[in-house]
Amino acid sequence: MSETTLTFRHATNVEEVRQAILDLHVEVRGDFGLMHLPFYSVERFGERLTGHSSRDGWEAVIGYDGGEPVGFCYVVPLGPTTQWWSSMITPVPEGFTTETGQRTLAFNEIAVRSAWRGKGVSKQLHDEVMSGRTEERATLLVDPNAADGKLKAVYESWGYSEAGSQQPFSDSPVFSVMMKEPLK
Repeated sequence: MSETTLTFRHATNVEEVRQAILDLHVEVRGDFGLMHLPFYSVERFGERLTGHSSRDGWEAVIGYDGGEPVGFCYVVPLGPTTQWWSSMITPVPEGFTTETGQRTLAFNEIAVRSAWRGKGVSKQLHDEVMSGRTEERATLLVDPNAADGKLKAVYESWGYSEAGSQQPFSDSPVFSVMMKEPLK
């Protein structure tokens, strides 16, 4: 695998990057044949983006190869009143879901355009966000069936492990909850 060298744009104001994120979402999810499903529609994704970006500490990173946007991720620290853990299907240890706003960083989205997949772009986006964070651990959701399980395996190769499963929306997949701790 040859790695692509990227430049990054960080944003904490969603309006500065909303259209770029929406465009990348449509292209990437369309590549996987998901745009016909209501959960992945641009309208529903836009609603989730608005909700996520309204939380304290939200940050997006868009990666560029030359001047061309190739992928994005965005994160938010989980606050004391987070709903992140409310849709867990599997039980977790006592205290696992206790949040302070500094304990857990949630990756809400990571997406990379097809021509840049397999070149380390997702990991570069992930690491770019993580380089400036102080949280103790990170979490993300992955459809365990995506890419025949290969996507989940990628996250495991980054040091994440499965902590259970959840279905945050009635029409979303049942996701594997992946955790990486400690971060430092």
